[in-house]
Amino acid sequence: MIIGTNSRFVFHCCFFIAILVVFLAGAGRTNAQANGCAGVSTSSTGAVTWTPQWCQEFNAATVSAPDTTVWKFDLGNNNGWGNGEAEVYCGPPGYAGNPQQCPAMLSSTTDTVYLDGSGHLVIQPINVSGTWISTRMLTEGIKNLQYGRIEASLQLPDTTNQGLWPAFWSLGSSIATGTPWPNCGEADFMENWSPQVLNGPGPNGNRSTIHTTVTGGTGTGGSYTFPAGQQADIAFHAYGVIWSANMVQFYVDDATHPFLIKTPSDLPSGDTWPFNAQIFLLMNVAVGGTLGGSTTNLVNPQPLMADYVRQYSPSVVAKPTLGTPPSISVKAGATAGNTSTFTPGLAQGTGFVYFSCSTDAPKSSCSIATTDPLNTHVLNSSANESVTVTVTTTANSILPPRFFDPRRGFRLPIALAATLLLMIVVLALRSRGRAWHPAFGMAVVLILILAASAIVGCGGNSTMTPPSNKGTPPGSYAVTVYAFTESNTSDGTNANADANVAIPLIVN
Repeated sequence: MIIGTNSRFVFHCCFFIAILVVFLAGAGRTNAQANGCAGVSTSSTGAVTWTPQWCQEFNAATVSAPDTTVWKFDLGNNNGWGNGEAEVYCGPPGYAGNPQQCPAMLSSTTDTVYLDGSGHLVIQPINVSGTWISTRMLTEGIKNLQYGRIEASLQLPDTTNQGLWPAFWSLGSSIATGTPWPNCGEADFMENWSPQVLNGPGPNGNRSTIHTTVTGGTGTGGSYTFPAGQQADIAFHAYGVIWSANMVQFYVDDATHPFLIKTPSDLPSGDTWPFNAQIFLLMNVAVGGTLGGSTTNLVNPQPLMADYVRQYSPSVVAKPTLGTPPSISVKAGATAGNTSTFTPGLAQGTGFVYFSCSTDAPKSSCSIATTDPLNTHVLNSSANESVTVTVTTTANSILPPRFFDPRRGFRLPIALAATLLLMIVVLALRSRGRAWHPAFGMAVVLILILAASAIVGCGGNSTMTPPSNKGTPPGSYAVTVYAFTESNTSDGTNANADANVAIPLIVN
C-alpha cells in the first residue's frame, strides 16, 4: 500500500514537471517569436555574453512591405527636414498619408522601401519626374530601447560622389513629450556621405556622432576607416554601439574593438548627458542637403540594404575592485601633490569601464584621467591601465584673520602717530629758524586725529571685518571615485555605480 502510494506520487510529480518544462519551453519560443529573435544565437565579446532581445531579420519569402506594426514612416519633405534635403519621404504602398508622388502598388522597381524576398530590407531612392522620393523608417511610439548592444548589418549605396546621405541613428524618446532637439540626444551609429562634401567618409569609412544641448548640430564624434580592400558599398558590415549607463561605444564589425567611446566627461562644461534614457531607432537615405550635397549628377543610385537590426542585452560582468588608492594631502590652491594614481582590478574580457569622481571639499573639484589611448575616462579590461584622480582646490586669503582682530585695531593709529612724532623731532633738530613750525602744527593736528580714532576704536564698539575666505577651508575630506561597467543599466547616478572608493583628502 505504501509502495503503491509512493509510486503514484512519483508519477504525478514527474507528470507535473514534464508539463512545466513544456510550458517554459513554449513560453521561451513564444517570447523569441514575439521579439523576432527566433533562430538568432547569443554572441560573445570576451567574457560578456549577449542575448538577443529584439530582432528585425527582414525574412520574407517574396517581395513584400515592411512590418508596419514595428516600423512607422516619416512622410513628405517637411521643408527639407532642417537640412535642406531634396527628397520626399514615402511609406510602403497604401501607408496612410503617403504623398502623391509615392507609388500605390507594391513593386521592387518603383517602391522606395520593401523586403526583397532574400532576407533584406531595401531603401531605394528613386527620381520620379524630377522629384526624388526615398524612405525614413523609425520605431518611435512603437518600440523604445534602453541600453544593450544595438547593431545593424548594412550594405550602403556608393557615396563616392555627391547626392546621397544614408544613416542609421537614434533620438531620445523624450522628443515626443516636449524635449526639443538636440536636448533629447541624438546618436548616429552609421552616417555616410561623399568625401566631396565636408570631408565625408565615403565608401571607405563611417562617421559616428552624438548631439547634445551644447554640442548642437556639430556634435562630437569620430571616424572609422575600413581595412584595405573593404568598402561600405560592396559588402554588408555591422554598425553598432555598446550602450550602458554613462557610456556609448561605437564599433564597426568588431564589438570588442570600438573606434569611438563617448561619456559625460567628454561633453563641454554646462552640457547635459541625455543618453541614460530611452531611445527609438531611425534608418533612412536622404537625398541632397547639408551633407548629401548636389543631386545634379545623381542617376539610378544603388540602394541601402539591411540584413538585420538587433538589440542584445549583456550578461552581468564582475564588478571592478578599486583597492585602497593613495591619500591626497595638499595646501589649498596648490597644483602639485594634488593627485592619486591607482590601478583598479578589472575582470579580463569584461569590456570597458567608465570612471568619474566627486569630492565633499568646499570650493573644490576633481577630475579623472586614465591611460587608455581611446578615451581618458575609461579603462580597458583587456589592458593594464591606471586611473589618476586630480583635485583642484581654491587658495585662501593672503592676510591671516588675526590681522583684522578688532581688539588690535587701535594699535595701528597709535603706531602712525608715534612715527609722525619721531619724524617731527628729527626735522626740528635739523632745521633752523621757524621753517619747521607750520609742519609741526600740521603734524600735531594729525597726531590728535589719529589718537582720537585709536580711542574710539578702543571703546569696544568698533569692528574690523576681514575679507571673506574664498578658498577651500583646511580640513579632512574625501574624493570618491565611481566605476560603471558596460552591463550597468541604471540611471547613471553615482549611487548606482558598480563600484566606488573614497580617497582621503587633507587640505592644509
